[in-house]
Amino acid sequence: MSPKNLNILVNLPPTFFTVPQLKSRFQRLAKLGTVRKRSFITPDEIIKDLMWANAVVMWSWPVVTAEMLEKCPALGFMGQINTTQRTAKACIAKKVAISEARHCWSPAVAEMALTLMLAGLRKTSAYHVAMKAGTEKWVGDFPADIDPMERELTGAAVGIVGFGRIGQRLSELLKPFNVTLRVFDPYLPKPVAAHYGVKPAALSDVLRNSDVVVLCAANTEETNHLVGAKQVAMLRKNAVLVNVGRSSLIDMKALEARVRKGELTAMLDVFDKEPLEADSPLRSMNGVFCTPHRAGGLLSSVQRALDMLIGDLELNLKKNKRLYEVTEKMLPCFPE
Repeated sequence: MSPKNLNILVNLPPTFFTVPQLKSRFQRLAKLGTVRKRSFITPDEIIKDLMWANAVVMWSWPVVTAEMLEKCPALGFMGQINTTQRTAKACIAKKVAISEARHCWSPAVAEMALTLMLAGLRKTSAYHVAMKAGTEKWVGDFPADIDPMERELTGAAVGIVGFGRIGQRLSELLKPFNVTLRVFDPYLPKPVAAHYGVKPAALSDVLRNSDVVVLCAANTEETNHLVGAKQVAMLRKNAVLVNVGRSSLIDMKALEARVRKGELTAMLDVFDKEPLEADSPLRSMNGVFCTPHRAGGLLSSVQRALDMLIGDLELNLKKNKRLYEVTEKMLPCFPE
């Protein structure tokens, strides 16, 4: 790819191009060449512009296949907010530099996890609902009226399931709380564990010995029902379970059963079906508090995603090492 007069295809949902806070990112791209803004969903729609492009910035759809790349000899860079194994394999095989920005969401997701942890322990969501309904109870006999299940995070035992970028950032946010931290991640490199000062533990150890458990593992075939019915039964009574990963990480029926018994509090940002059905029992179940998959969805996350991909395009043009390069070794981390 020539660093001048590039043909750059940006294929993203339409409002990416109208939100004022993203304007400067597209101006930055325009300095590198001609930018075509598209919002295609199918391969048939995108192929003509893909054949024109030297570089692409897109989400993950439509999936770009090896057959499509055969028709795109000028394409030298593929930047995706999230990628798939199929697209990544095709790009690597065709020697198209591919970068991915999925970690753009991690800082915001980690902050949401901390928010839900605190809300679950301090019952702020329940208090808010009661205050709105006029059904709140004020302390009349102190300290006998204090709910012993309303607890501090400070000094608590916390388990993190999945210690990627979200888990790592969450561990940093937890430092002032002096928690006892247990981490489950069978793929955690020893240098990373040492850097964050954590010792990996067995999943059963994390579940049995934590006051709060946060699920933030990657969404892969291997992690489907990582916390199955057997593992849900291991959760400490009165534990707070926070899920900011994917609902498939946990057996939701088993979780609901324990919540109904009053044994657990569930703080959920993700669900088996989204949007959550209007008649879902989760909406009215005591001990369940829901947010509509908002953990990572901030403008700062979107800005970060574009900065990551545009930055890697610029590095690639200078023949420098990209910061968010997708390699063959990383393929199992991506969905099919």
